[in-house]
Amino acid sequence: MPKVGVISLGCSKNRVDTESMLGLLTQAGYEIVSDPETAEILIINTCGFIESAKQESIDTILEMAQYKKSGNCKVLAVTGCLSQRYRGELIKELPEVDIFLGVSEYSALVPKLNKFFNTGCLKLSSARRILSTPFYTAYIRIADGCDNRCAYCAIPHIRGGRTSVPVEKLIDEAEELSEGGVKELTVIAQDTSGYGLDIYKKPMLPVLLEKLALIKKLKWIRVLYTYPHTVDEKLVDTIAENPKIVNYIDMPIQHINSEVLKRMNRHGSDAHIREIIEYIRLKSEDFIIRSTVIAGFPGETDAQFNELMSFLREYPIDRLGVFTYSREEGTPAAGFSGQIDENVKKMRADMLMRQQRGISRRLNQKRIGSAVEVLIEEYKNGKAKGRSYAEAPEADGSIFMTSARQLEPGQFVKARITDASDYDLWGEVL
Repeated sequence: MPKVGVISLGCSKNRVDTESMLGLLTQAGYEIVSDPETAEILIINTCGFIESAKQESIDTILEMAQYKKSGNCKVLAVTGCLSQRYRGELIKELPEVDIFLGVSEYSALVPKLNKFFNTGCLKLSSARRILSTPFYTAYIRIADGCDNRCAYCAIPHIRGGRTSVPVEKLIDEAEELSEGGVKELTVIAQDTSGYGLDIYKKPMLPVLLEKLALIKKLKWIRVLYTYPHTVDEKLVDTIAENPKIVNYIDMPIQHINSEVLKRMNRHGSDAHIREIIEYIRLKSEDFIIRSTVIAGFPGETDAQFNELMSFLREYPIDRLGVFTYSREEGTPAAGFSGQIDENVKKMRADMLMRQQRGISRRLNQKRIGSAVEVLIEEYKNGKAKGRSYAEAPEADGSIFMTSARQLEPGQFVKARITDASDYDLWGEVL
């Protein structure tokens, strides 16, 4: 059977789609390879969320297209959000591409490839995911799409409204992952805290987390991509009071000024954001909060930006990502008056990140002298790299350690923190 190389771009939700495709391809008998030069089929699973992601996708497609000339590639396929959003334009602009598939068409991938290679027309609608993460960690996507309709976001146009996966199906998937060696499970969706509102008519994330925590072989369960409006005391209590669910929550706030939040069409209020952060901090001093904010949203005044800066000093966020506003066609915000100059947006983002580096360094330095449990990711010649509960995979910093004994990836050890920088920590294995 032909050899296939797959490149996954964008977020962890897209990674899950890629892993599902890998499962379908493997079950159909295709051989997965990591070297694009040897692949007869190259598949790029694209991101089309913001301008920089779209450009990365286009650049990668053009790069992989070169292997049709210099390598063994006979078929080039483009899948994912960019293909879903711009298929008509891409077909005209990228004649090198043989197959375009949107986000809901992955089951058609194998039959389309089979036609190119005359290998039959087996249609597979589902298969066991082939993890692209290290064996000890995996993502579980509990819903797709989004109902929030933020003014700047194209995701509902690309992936549609929220579609939650039933609890029972998720538990089966998580148990299968744990039996395969997964110890750290990261819960993802476009909006995890709104999980279940469509099929159960109420938020079901706390219930799901409690059921996941009953799976014996799982050690860490982590929650990303919550929406502040549906983060309540019950969810925080569920996380804080269950030892398997790590004290970590990713809660993108995007802004704090009430007028900016209103223009963004963000549900909830600035008061609720403050209240839930205060409740999290009261619940546990060790609770890690991750968030993102947008700099330069249309109409953002200097005073509103300064309010955001002041808020982040008053309510320090452990992990903060900063995005400059990206004017996405088809979104309400693209038509707003008061579009801000790119240089001003960049300056504001730089100011936020400069401030955050100091906050992050100060918070990290507080951890010096503490003993933490660390998941080992790499080890060589007495030096190891890993993460504690406070560092999410692929998003946060690392802990670099010395060790007098041999360590293996996926192993949990105790380490004492001895030094800290803006984002990383150093320590010694105990």
